[in-house]
Amino acid sequence: MKIASLAGVVLALTAVSVTAPAASATPGGHGHTPAHASSKHIPFTSATVTAGDDGSYRIVWKAPGVRQVVVRAAGRTVARGGATGDVTVRGLPAADRQWFDLVPQQGGSLHLADRLVKLDGAVNFRDAGGYRTGDGHWVKMGEIYRSDALNKLSDADLAKLGRLGIHAVYDLRMESERSSAPDRVPSGASYTVADVLAGSSTLTAMPTTEAEAVRMMVDGEKFMVSGDSARAAYTTVYAGAAAGDGVLYHCTAGKDRTGWSSAALLTALGVPRSTVMNDYLASNTYRAAANAATLAAMPPAQAAVYKPLLDVRAEYLNSGFDEVRAQYGDFRSYLKDGLHMDARELRDLKRELLVG
Repeated sequence: MKIASLAGVVLALTAVSVTAPAASATPGGHGHTPAHASSKHIPFTSATVTAGDDGSYRIVWKAPGVRQVVVRAAGRTVARGGATGDVTVRGLPAADRQWFDLVPQQGGSLHLADRLVKLDGAVNFRDAGGYRTGDGHWVKMGEIYRSDALNKLSDADLAKLGRLGIHAVYDLRMESERSSAPDRVPSGASYTVADVLAGSSTLTAMPTTEAEAVRMMVDGEKFMVSGDSARAAYTTVYAGAAAGDGVLYHCTAGKDRTGWSSAALLTALGVPRSTVMNDYLASNTYRAAANAATLAAMPPAQAAVYKPLLDVRAEYLNSGFDEVRAQYGDFRSYLKDGLHMDARELRDLKRELLVG
């Protein structure tokens, strides 16, 4: 199986029309970061916000050694707790995205929102930040976003993204995808093509067995690490991420090319592998209804072959990290030799995206 068919198959098979709420945990955020957050140690070891379908928000945290945590939203205190907390907040006014400040008695605060940004025309549009690094920093929320295709965004979606501060869009798709389903971009945002699979050979034949489909996905993940066009594309995206906030990168399903973009970015920032894997696998949750509808429309035998193309699996992402080791020896060398990110540029990236 050749690599480029990965994009074509995903383009042909992925549908867009479901919203699946999911948890998020974060500090920072476009236009919302408390002034002291970037300089003080943040005592939280975990924190999540989960939006309910009824307009409620569940906030859960752990902050060992902290006696009191105040939760603030919409300009007022909405909850209090101790070193651990699990509270549900109701009755907040409607907002494009509801933010919460978790303010400990000592140390830096966190700025949190549910990870999913609910849109009419996309199902996998979510914050790429909000994770704790191995050394206790946090990846800012409200700075970097990841998504599936943008061609079905409504006018209301575009207005929302404009209000959320999306300033730069990076399109990871092939030319055929871009021409058949051109992006709708928020007013004033820049648009950059960062074609991960540009120039790779195209295969028209579909896989005929489940094993062939899995191999296609594994080979595709490896290409995202070592393919020339892939390395050029991700170099462009990360340079944009280091230059400012309001960055969005996306492909067709928001799970493979976009999935490696987030996995590599988070790893570069120091986020543990288990957290990176969970973020990658979350596409199965966000895309569950759309994928199920696609497979239900097929005969069972065909669905069995196509399901691996719609999934994200640990095997796929692990093959990308295996390719890093095989081609570069370690991840730092991949950044330096594969993506041309030297130590200074990595420091700039961390300075832009980490707090605490």
